[in-house]
Formats: sequence, C-alpha cells, structure tokens
Amino acid sequence: MQISANMVVSIDYTLTDDQGTVIDSSEGRGPLAYLHGCNNIIPGLENALEGKSTGDSLQVKVLPAEGYGERSDDLTQAVPKEMFEESDSIQVGMQFQTMTDSGPQVVTVIAIDDEHVTVDGNHPLAGENLNFDVTIVEIRQASAEEIEHGHVHGPDGHDH
Repeated sequence: MQISANMVVSIDYTLTDDQGTVIDSSEGRGPLAYLHGCNNIIPGLENALEGKSTGDSLQVKVLPAEGYGERSDDLTQAVPKEMFEESDSIQVGMQFQTMTDSGPQVVTVIAIDDEHVTVDGNHPLAGENLNFDVTIVEIRQASAEEIEHGHVHGPDGHDH
C-alpha cells in the first residue's frame, strides 16, 4: 500500500535543525499518525511522503516556504505591560493566545521592559530549515468518519 490522499499514515521521525540539534522526535512516544492530504502535517513533509510504502525510510529537508514560513518582522510588536493580567509574573518564553483580525494567534514573549512586553507571532520554527529522518510504520485506509472530520481517530474513536 502506498501513501496517498485519505490514508492514515503512522511515522517514526526525528526532526533536527541545520546544526543537527534535535527539535522533536517520536522516540519514546510511539509513531505519529496523521491523515494524508488533509494538511495535518507541514506541506514539505507531506509532499515527500506521497507514494511511499510501509517500511520506507527517508531523509527530508523542508525549506521554510513548505514548513512554517519565513519569519516576518510585522508579527513582532511591543504592547503595553498593563494589557497583561498579573504583568509582574510574565517571563520571556511564555506563550499567550490572542485574537487578531485573522482569528486566534499564539504569541511568544521575547522581551520585557518597565513599560512594554514584546511579543512575537511567528511560529518558533519560522525561517528554519527542517531536517526529518522518517520511517513509515503503517499505512491504512481512513474511515469515512476520519475523512469527514479531517483527522485520525484513535482506536476508541474520538474525543470531540
């Protein structure tokens, strides 16, 4: 069986940056299962897996355009500290969800001074090359319900 649209694909993977630092891995957590063709994983990885079979292993370099996009300075801004409840407990690295004209967005605190908190709305991996070492563990046809919902359901159904 080959990977194509509406297939449930389970992969073991390790994700590293260009310096070889491990960013994420399925090791110790079991394979990642996703519904192919439904934008459940980044486009560059999904495209590279198309047509592959169970047991295949591959190394994939995903450039920012097919990963989390390029960094945008427009997504970084300083906001008045008083906009945050309990502003004294805010620390660099904290993440918050905010509403924008485009809907909800997660921002990361990157700097704090006496009057402002600087937040960054870029994905933490925006602008980064992503290097995947992937092994395809299992491929199966998705159920009608999984296809309708656009994601994989576990062995006991789903929780939504």
